[in-house]
Parts: sequence; structure tokens; C-alpha cells
Amino acid sequence: VSAEEVETVASPTVSGDAVAQLSALEEAVRGCRQCALCDGRKQTVFAQGSPTADIVFVGEAPGEQEDIQGLPFVGPSGQLLTDIITKGMKMQREDVYICNVIKCRPPNNRDPLPAEKDACEPYLLQQLDLVKPKVICALGGHAAKTLLKTDESTGSLREKWHFYHGIPLRVTYHPAYLLRSPGEKRKAWDDIQEVLKVLNGEITPTP
Repeated sequence: VSAEEVETVASPTVSGDAVAQLSALEEAVRGCRQCALCDGRKQTVFAQGSPTADIVFVGEAPGEQEDIQGLPFVGPSGQLLTDIITKGMKMQREDVYICNVIKCRPPNNRDPLPAEKDACEPYLLQQLDLVKPKVICALGGHAAKTLLKTDESTGSLREKWHFYHGIPLRVTYHPAYLLRSPGEKRKAWDDIQEVLKVLNGEITPTP
């Protein structure tokens, strides 16, 4: 599926309204059969949060609980992300926008395959284009590599500003990784503080 095809699917019922376009896009995702993941899903996981959010968090793929509930980041890693947003950033979860590169759960939570990411990527790109955030936070390697078209590791992509179609993008560790490696939480908080500086108007990263 190409970005143009996704746009075509989303456009008949809208007239320039991002909220309506996101709703139409979500409906298109719900019926998507572009890869084999559609055969094993309970439901698709499109996004959660505000369509006018200043920040978008992009993760990897739904897990078991996400597949059951149809919402991103609702398992243990989701609770950690919620804590980062509410306790660390002093924001509400409903005020940010949360989505994944992959909209269907891979079997046994395995890593997404390149073909699966290619099939889902146009949906993600359309989401970002419609939300138009001030900053993107890529959670983990799959999100970072998809958005930045790189094979570099999460560790090497951290501590610097990247840009996705002109939007400042910061890479940090996925919450699931932080649960396995709690000693890295300090580094993740350093990343989030840089994101906050953009949201608060303290810095304006330039390419």
C-alpha cells in the first residue's frame, strides 16, 4: 500500500478536517489486509490521544494486551510510558498522541518483519502528517529506524536531534527495554527532558 493509496482511502469522507481524516484512516487500517499479520490479530491498534497533540510517541507494535484492548501501550510498558508522561512530563496521557509503526500484533510479540513495516508505514506517515506535532519521540529501534531510514542502533541515535519531514525527532529507549534494563531509565529521562525543552519553547532544534 502506498501513501497515495492510503490518502485515497482516507479522503472521500473528509474535507480538510484532520480529525475526520484520522477517523477515516483508522477505518482503513481496521480493514487492512496488506500483510499476513491481519490473519492473527484480534483487532488493529491505531492510536490513542489527541489529534492536535504537540508530541507524538511512536512505538514498535502491539503486544498481547494491546491486541485485546485495541489501544497502544496498555500493558506493563504502557504503564511505564504513562508514568513518564504524567509523573515526569506533568502532562496527561490524553493530551499526547501515541501510536506504533505496526498496527497488528506480530505472533508471540516477535520483531516486525521488514515487509510488515513496509506495509504499515504509509499509515504511520499519514498519521504524523495529520497530527503535525511539534516533536516526535521514537521509542526504540524499530520506530527510529523506520522514521529515520537508518540501521543505526538506538544507543547511537540518542543524544542528538533528528528530523522527520522537518519535525524535530528524539530517539529514546522503548519502555519494554527499560523494564528489562532499569539502569537505563536515567538515560531515557535525559532524552525526555530534551523533548520537554522543545515543547516549552526553550530550544528550537534546527537541521
